[in-house]
Amino acid sequence: MKKTPILPFILITSLFLMWGLANNMTDTLLAAFKKIKSMTDAQTSLIQVAFYGAYFCLALPAAILIKKYTYKSGVLVGLGLFITGALLFYPASKTMAYGHFLAALYILAGGLSILETTANPYIIAMGPEATATRRLNLAQSFNPIGSITGVILSKVFILSQLNVASAEERAAMSPAELKAIQSEELGAVMGPYVGVALLLMALWITIALIKMPRASDEDSRIDYSGSFKRLFARKHYIWGVIAQFFYVGAQIGVWSFTIRYVMQELNLDEAGAATYYLAALVVFTLSRFVFTWLMRFIEARRLLGGASLAAILLTLAVIFGGGYPAVIALVGISACMSLMFPTIFGLASVGLGEDTKIGGSGLIMAILGGAVLTAIQGLVSDTTGSIHFAFFVPLLCFVAVAYYGFARARGAITEPGQ
Repeated sequence: MKKTPILPFILITSLFLMWGLANNMTDTLLAAFKKIKSMTDAQTSLIQVAFYGAYFCLALPAAILIKKYTYKSGVLVGLGLFITGALLFYPASKTMAYGHFLAALYILAGGLSILETTANPYIIAMGPEATATRRLNLAQSFNPIGSITGVILSKVFILSQLNVASAEERAAMSPAELKAIQSEELGAVMGPYVGVALLLMALWITIALIKMPRASDEDSRIDYSGSFKRLFARKHYIWGVIAQFFYVGAQIGVWSFTIRYVMQELNLDEAGAATYYLAALVVFTLSRFVFTWLMRFIEARRLLGGASLAAILLTLAVIFGGGYPAVIALVGISACMSLMFPTIFGLASVGLGEDTKIGGSGLIMAILGGAVLTAIQGLVSDTTGSIHFAFFVPLLCFVAVAYYGFARARGAITEPGQ
């Protein structure tokens, strides 16, 4: 395929925006359910377990699906699960059972896992391999736009609708009074998800009706042992999966701790500190477009190494600094992170050939780093009593990403045939 088909490219790129929106809407559920149900942090963390667990579990089945059929089939199945999970928030809001929300979230996140496993390599396949990483960065540039939209939707339609009653005041209420308040709050949680589902239905129908590039293997048979053997023999891919694991851990960890860090350093409440989180997402979004443009002049692997080095320096400022300078450094980390996921994905996917789809699933499964490393970061914070020291975890993550970028740049980690 020599030229990138414009309409299919736009439709698949729109998916990057939609799962960004879902990701950041879901982030607010931890705070929402903690207040609505007076839950502990351990109980609300099940939201992350359900979310990242679905990503981990569904990535490989998604790769098998698109290997056996087409990328379009993967997109439609992923969107279908996304829609189903979002619609299930409605009955969950009526039963008011936490487990039902977790089940809906697992199905929704399973759809996102399939979409990411499908859409990333699909974008790579939609044109010349020489511009694949730049093309993927362009598509990924719309992901943080969705993230910003998700934060705004959550703030307006979910968090602002929560009753001001504290956990102690709720405990003193009668069962009927508490149930009435919780029903109203859970209805607010449900609303944006059902609204998104209706929008996604229109997108599903459009993609189903439009002729999409097949970009599929002629041989739909899957040689599992052969694929895994070839993938494990490719150092640039294995190190790419490792780098992706650490990058996602760094991203989720930095963003998860941004509000708390800003509250401490600037003496703000949650709403005031959330403004800096939103600023970080805006910086992330704009920087991704800038890095996509820079890739016309600078090799992606060199940009990756340079951005990682800058992230290390900024994280050191966060750890050992304080006040506004440290907060500015914290926001600045998002600029460095903006190119990392698509660039690692693109560099690791080069030369995989018939193993691209199975290989792509490994790079999506690496998203598990967001759950594992963020939990470690929380443990460091609790153990040391310092949120500053917690940022040593993303610091080490950026070191791993920097190694991958610079090692690729100097040829220490090579692609097949080099």
